Amino acid sequence: MVMASRRSVALGLLFGLLSCYAPVVPSVASSDGFLQCMSAAMPKQLLHTQDSPSFTSVLASSIRNAKFSTPATVRPLCIVTPTNASHVQAAVVCGRRHDVRVRVRSGGHDYEGLSYRSERREAFAVVDLANLRSVRVDREAATAWVDSGATLGELFYAISQASKQLAFPAGLCPTIGVGGHLSGGGFGMLLRKYGLAADNVLDATLVDANGELVDKQAMGPDVFWAIRGGGGGGSFGIVLSWKVKLVPVPPTVTMFTVLKSVDEGAVRMLTRWQQVAPALPEDIFITVRLQKQVARFQSMYLGTCDALLPLMGSRFPELGVNRTHCKEMTWIQSVPFIYLGPTAAVEDILNRTTSSTPFSKATSDYVRQAIAEDVWAEIFARIAKPEAGLMIMDPYGAKMSSLPETATPFPHRGGVLYNIQYMNFWSADTDGSAQTRWLKDMYAFMEPHVSKNPRAAYVNYRDLDLGQNVVVGNVTSYEAGRIWGEKYYGGNFRRLAMAKAVADPDDYFRNEQSIPPFKE
Repeated sequence: MVMASRRSVALGLLFGLLSCYAPVVPSVASSDGFLQCMSAAMPKQLLHTQDSPSFTSVLASSIRNAKFSTPATVRPLCIVTPTNASHVQAAVVCGRRHDVRVRVRSGGHDYEGLSYRSERREAFAVVDLANLRSVRVDREAATAWVDSGATLGELFYAISQASKQLAFPAGLCPTIGVGGHLSGGGFGMLLRKYGLAADNVLDATLVDANGELVDKQAMGPDVFWAIRGGGGGGSFGIVLSWKVKLVPVPPTVTMFTVLKSVDEGAVRMLTRWQQVAPALPEDIFITVRLQKQVARFQSMYLGTCDALLPLMGSRFPELGVNRTHCKEMTWIQSVPFIYLGPTAAVEDILNRTTSSTPFSKATSDYVRQAIAEDVWAEIFARIAKPEAGLMIMDPYGAKMSSLPETATPFPHRGGVLYNIQYMNFWSADTDGSAQTRWLKDMYAFMEPHVSKNPRAAYVNYRDLDLGQNVVVGNVTSYEAGRIWGEKYYGGNFRRLAMAKAVADPDDYFRNEQSIPPFKE
């Protein structure tokens, strides 16, 4: 891709259009000035102000947590729905000129809603990338360019239309936006075979803090490293598209699901699973979901049932997997099977909406040493309470252990047995206090049994209770950011902050957990 000429043309048109405004430098806040600037830069139907009839529906279109859809939620000044790169560039140019920050939304799955809301009262705009969603697959090269506004379902479907034996190692939920997913790392059932989604990014196009459109070469190696797992959508610029490496999968994959209650030995099975699952061959992934007093073991094996059964019989016979558990299918058929159920069709993964939007809260942990059986018994007792949520555990090992912690900003590699996600949900007829208290109590109970110094967490399971940024002199404090940042990024946080100082020294791209700039 020849970015230099495209960048020059785009910027020429953009700054010609905005010639009545000053260069890209911070100024006194002016909401009216920002809206006038944007109105001059793009079609009015793509700019949704608070008094626009479309504002509420556009804002709600990809809110995934009802907790952030209440009258108390701090709403954006406007929502920009760009259809090309120049509209995104204009949002940055106008925002810098009029001191209005922008937040970026691709699929709306940010657990704390930071892509479309603010914890503080401030003037900000949302750049919603839903119109930028094309996927261009090169089957011969086994690569694809995918826009940040595409969903994982749209990406997976486009790959399957080009080839039945190519895939991409990303998450399970088909409505997740590509932009946010890749910028935080991203993983799914192919994790142990091919690593993170971010590990398989080859190039990207990004609108930087100066409103310029840059590619991998132009942004430089440190920024390119940073956007692949460092939360690039909220810290380093606005990633518009990603070039990703596609990976081979066999014609047949085998799924199985085994349920075990406490009475059926779930405690013993989990104690065994945490030792077996991270050490299995890379072609198999067995995730576990704990809810009430049942453990749900779900697996994808890259091969046939005939090959799977001897493996399970020799490595994990306690689980009792037999031929009746096997469901053979293609990789693309596994996508709706896992998330939508056995009756769902492949085309269903193209649906960008969800049937319900519950209230929810989540957090995460990493486990490096196996948890004792008596602790699992206590976990089951706690998860059986009426107000309890659930726990999802994903095994690491294999490919994840082979990469150094510094390969991308995502540091959770060698030595990690598995990740834990804690979630709880509630409806509008309760205030959620019991559910959030259960989550906090469970998190506190688990402290002796999980990673330490720091107690690690996964940024795509964002949790503001881990810490929030403090702004000093109009720049985010690096020392305050370390409180939460080293939990997500470990020793990579310092390098991320140094990349931020290069890409965005004035800290324009800022939110409650954005990377602060740091200079040695």
